[in-house]
Amino acid sequence: MAQNSGKSKTKKASTAKLRLRVGLALMLTLLLVVGGKLFLVQGLDVGGMAEAGINKRLTPVELPAERGKIIDSNGTVLASSVIRYDIVADQRVNTNTPEFGRYNSATEQADTISREQGIKDLASALGTDTAALTTALTGDKPYVVLAREVKPDLEDAISKLSIPGVVSKAISKRVYPNGSVAGGIVGFLQDGSTGQAGIEQTQDEALRGTPGKRVFEIGADGLRIPVATDELTPAVDGKDVKLTLNTDLQYFAQQAIQTQVNNLNAQWGSIVVMDAKTGNIIVMADTNAPDPNNPGGVAAEDRGVRSVTAAYEPGSVEKMITAAAAIEEGKSSPLDTFTIPPAYTIDGETFTDAFDHGTEKRTLAGILGWSMNTGTVMVGSRLSKQQRYDWLKKFGIGEAPDIGLPSEAKGILAKPEQWDNRQQYTVLFGQGVSQSTLQTVRAYQSVANDGVMLQPRLIDSYITADGEEEKVPAKESRRIVSKETAKKVRDILESNVTEGQIKEAAVDGYRVGAKTGTSQAPREDGLPGFDGYTASMVAMAPMDNPRFIVEVVVQRPKGNIYGITNGPVLRSVLGQSLRTYNVPPSTGSPARFPQFAK
Repeated sequence: MAQNSGKSKTKKASTAKLRLRVGLALMLTLLLVVGGKLFLVQGLDVGGMAEAGINKRLTPVELPAERGKIIDSNGTVLASSVIRYDIVADQRVNTNTPEFGRYNSATEQADTISREQGIKDLASALGTDTAALTTALTGDKPYVVLAREVKPDLEDAISKLSIPGVVSKAISKRVYPNGSVAGGIVGFLQDGSTGQAGIEQTQDEALRGTPGKRVFEIGADGLRIPVATDELTPAVDGKDVKLTLNTDLQYFAQQAIQTQVNNLNAQWGSIVVMDAKTGNIIVMADTNAPDPNNPGGVAAEDRGVRSVTAAYEPGSVEKMITAAAAIEEGKSSPLDTFTIPPAYTIDGETFTDAFDHGTEKRTLAGILGWSMNTGTVMVGSRLSKQQRYDWLKKFGIGEAPDIGLPSEAKGILAKPEQWDNRQQYTVLFGQGVSQSTLQTVRAYQSVANDGVMLQPRLIDSYITADGEEEKVPAKESRRIVSKETAKKVRDILESNVTEGQIKEAAVDGYRVGAKTGTSQAPREDGLPGFDGYTASMVAMAPMDNPRFIVEVVVQRPKGNIYGITNGPVLRSVLGQSLRTYNVPPSTGSPARFPQFAK
């Protein structure tokens, strides 16, 4: 028995040792597998699992770029961005915090504030109802907007209340401090971020800048890991856009043309002022201009810039081009004599004038001074059809000014082979052709500038965030007529004022040249015929050294068209422009070409 018992104990001991060895082997194998796996993941990272884990924790945050300003030639701000704050709350945090600490600057210690008192303080700051605010802060929603676009001083006061779960979110808000002054030119934003009209639209890329980005790691508890990845790509703020406009003159002109349109019960009106020496647009004023802070306050058709978008038959202001072409081609001269009957017929087409007269002997200067269609056709018929077309084209008719605004009209200038028997002559006095106000001003600028046309400029420069100014180069100029022809045409325009029928354009102390225009306005419903008139007047001064060109246009004024004048409006805007820029008064004797021939 004793012997069998000993054998049994030995066998049990052997079995236990075997089990121990097997267990140790299994544990070593498991450790080897786990260790190998850890080595693969953390060392070799064959599957990229470590990188994937980091990427999962990385949180990118966009850093918005500040939108550039739009300013006038003197630095007056027409559009800028300001910081505003949305006040938001996490209901879960606020609901579950019955009391909190608030720093007391007087005691330099933290006071214990109840949730109810905190809500009452916040309601007072926001000017809202305490009960309504309590409801807004109660619940399990992680994001609730309590107030939008509060100013920085209010945001600072709310921040000092230390309300649990209540934070501020900075936003950029576009503001237009001058309201409707140049409102159509400046434009506005869509959804507060993308340019929708005007300069805001066409210069959107330059104004918006490039957003930056910050990337950091967030742990499982939702908190930022302080010693982990923190990559910063700074935002590049947008450039400021500097315009050639003078805001003070723009305001003055907008008031003047709005009054004129109201008095005449007209559809719309516009005024353009251009610097003859630079091509800079000083004023581009339209009636019913939109306030970019509230563009919906005016009709959709008033939100653009009619000075460049509206093409209409210019009427007799086009006679300047006919005269310039005839003089340059050697077909006429300012004192050339024409015998003009009461009605003039050519190629079966009969033309008359706006006033009754017998057969008269007129100079070319007298034809323009009294705006005679008959005489203009007689002069222009000395040019071939192709020459008439070529000269209109040369003066920029049919060519959009390209000043950086949306929907700039190029007007309508049909090919000469498309002209009917009458249109081949009506284009000589501004009918059967259409153009914008700015296109007319551009044509007159070339005569004011000794025959050299400068492309109109509205955008003067871009200013980077660090203050570097990038001047927009002037587009290539082109000679339209000789210096001698330009001088003769200017003398004709000045004689229109001194000897002709446009004496109301005279400005005290300055020599002025001018031309009026009247044309029929096509029906707005698209049917054949006309339903109103367009009345315009263009002038330049001082004629001894022209500095400014001004045109005033009124569309569909009510009343007797021949009793309507834009003279007082033009005179006031032209005079104000000369005084604003301290242009010296004229010297020398004005041109006085005789209107009648002996």
